Amino acid sequence: MNTSPLGAARRQPVATSAAGWVVHTGELSLPYVVRPTVEVELARWARDQVSTVDGWLHTHGAVLFRGFGIGLDGFAAVAAALAGPPLPYRERSTPRTQLADGVYTSTEYPADQSIPLHNENAYQRCFPARLVFGCVTPPAAGGATPLADCRRVLARIDPATVEAFRRRQVRYVRHFHEGMGLSWREAFGESDPQRVDEYCAAHDIAPHWRDGHLRTEQLRPAIARHPVTGEQTWFNHVNLFHPSALAEPVHAALVAQYGADRLPTDVSYGDGSAIDIGALARIRAAYAAETVAVPWQAGDVLLVDNVLVAHGRQSYEGPRRIVVSMGGMLCHEDTP
Repeated sequence: MNTSPLGAARRQPVATSAAGWVVHTGELSLPYVVRPTVEVELARWARDQVSTVDGWLHTHGAVLFRGFGIGLDGFAAVAAALAGPPLPYRERSTPRTQLADGVYTSTEYPADQSIPLHNENAYQRCFPARLVFGCVTPPAAGGATPLADCRRVLARIDPATVEAFRRRQVRYVRHFHEGMGLSWREAFGESDPQRVDEYCAAHDIAPHWRDGHLRTEQLRPAIARHPVTGEQTWFNHVNLFHPSALAEPVHAALVAQYGADRLPTDVSYGDGSAIDIGALARIRAAYAAETVAVPWQAGDVLLVDNVLVAHGRQSYEGPRRIVVSMGGMLCHEDTP
């Protein structure tokens, strides 16, 4: 895994945009790092250079705009220029705070916990095509955003494991416990169970109610085909939703409180059979081999193609404020 800071070995710019105002620094290919050569209003530049940005993104999977000095006030306009109109955050699985229309904090997990690599909302029927992250306050230590090219992750996983997931798909199971994680009201943004049932019916989710407790199941593909490039990618939440992703003390506490069959999140093959630990180990080894950790600098903007690249979070020390906006909705039927 590459964790060296992006600025450790500065090189001369090696390629320029059509306008010549933004250059690739040559530091990394994932993400593709660009800086301004003159004072540039990034939102306006991005609107004028759509084909340039799209080319970078579809080739590399993620683009880091560094040195543009984008603060929280200017982030929404930049995000809209890079990813289109913002999407609402529904069917949530993590706590976030909405800061503005379509702008949220990144996942609000404790600083000492890392977040495994995943593609945003891959468990949903429909999900964002693009993510835009912005760094308002970089952490004092740690807190980098790991990235992995899911085209390369798929290529690293052994053919037998890939074929098993391609054929059997993935079943996600969630239990919404009051006082633990997100309630069903918070996750679906509704207070009426009937409205939740209507949402589930429209999004291929099976809801099961019992004494006010909600359990959901949904069957999704494990592999996606990018709608523009046609490339196949490893695209799912197996790495994140499987109970083995939890720290052992957390897992033990949840099992003691709810039982092994009522954990907040779980994942299996589509037929309900357990995913063997050996397959999980091979999947995680493929992620690890392709991971590049991206340290943050204040004012950074990171554009991620959600189908091509997975992201996560390292643990950190000190204040850290990363914001995110999501755009360009896709559905699994768009990426068969």
